[in-house]
Amino acid sequence: MENILNITNGDCAVEVMKKAEIPGVFLPWRDVLHDGPVPQGLSLEALSQVRTKFIISRGWGTPEKIEKSFIDRDRILKSCEEFERVILWFEHDLYDQLQTLQILDWFHEQNKNGINISLICTDKYLGPLSPAEMSGLIKYEKPVTEEHLLLSSKAWSAFRLNSPEEWYRLLNTDTTALPFLEGAIIRLLEEYPSTDNGLSRTAQQALKIIAEGETLPGKIFGHSQELEDRMFLGDSSFWVILQELLDSSPALLALSQGKKLSLPVTKGQELTITSHGLDVLAGRRNWLEISTLDRWLGGVHLQANNVWRWNSDSGSIVRGLE
Repeated sequence: MENILNITNGDCAVEVMKKAEIPGVFLPWRDVLHDGPVPQGLSLEALSQVRTKFIISRGWGTPEKIEKSFIDRDRILKSCEEFERVILWFEHDLYDQLQTLQILDWFHEQNKNGINISLICTDKYLGPLSPAEMSGLIKYEKPVTEEHLLLSSKAWSAFRLNSPEEWYRLLNTDTTALPFLEGAIIRLLEEYPSTDNGLSRTAQQALKIIAEGETLPGKIFGHSQELEDRMFLGDSSFWVILQELLDSSPALLALSQGKKLSLPVTKGQELTITSHGLDVLAGRRNWLEISTLDRWLGGVHLQANNVWRWNSDSGSIVRGLE
């Protein structure tokens, strides 16, 4: 059996790869890098500590399990020289593209020139594939070149800066080495508050679906996924956005009386849009005026004194509220 390190986007993909009898060791890269702080100037280990703390704060697992997951992940990655080959298996969406940038940047920074690294990245979602379909992706394997590494380092650095300007400027950069990167750049920018009403694209989609009559949280999430060209958001992150819309003052959403929004969903949870939600959705009111902005997108900490907004009409990033 070949001594291969297969790095991929999560446990579902690993399960299919094992059933497909893909040879080697499997390393799932589980981090939701589009959600929470990813600040600049930190080593892999130091950034893992930041990400560990954030994921624990979200309640997405026990502290011990989360911490161990990051420690084990980084240890395996740093043992890459023990393998004959490293193959990266990733998708075209924002979640996967950010993971790809982080991993390729690490290889570039470590100057691992002697390691045989290749990349498999298509527009197919790995988790739902059959074992035969997973095996068939081998034909898309391409060697990672210096061009891949340089572009990944440039983009990863831009993602972690405390301003989105360099990330935005990547749209004027040749990104053909990573053909799905441009779409990921735009999709992250769309998560900035809109110049129209202060909502992110995801929050806007959720409100619109609810305004059109869907009340069940699971179906709202499903319909929101259908509106994505490249699905990237997990239900846990989506639930955080729904909760923010419930918690704003005044609230944009209302939950059936006596219920709390939970995941998994319990019986009787139904969401409706309030009159304030309808006003924000229509652009008659700005959500930034009635909510406390405190959110990270990569290295950008969005707060009242650090507001960046996305203008979808002009395709531009704007600083401040004016």
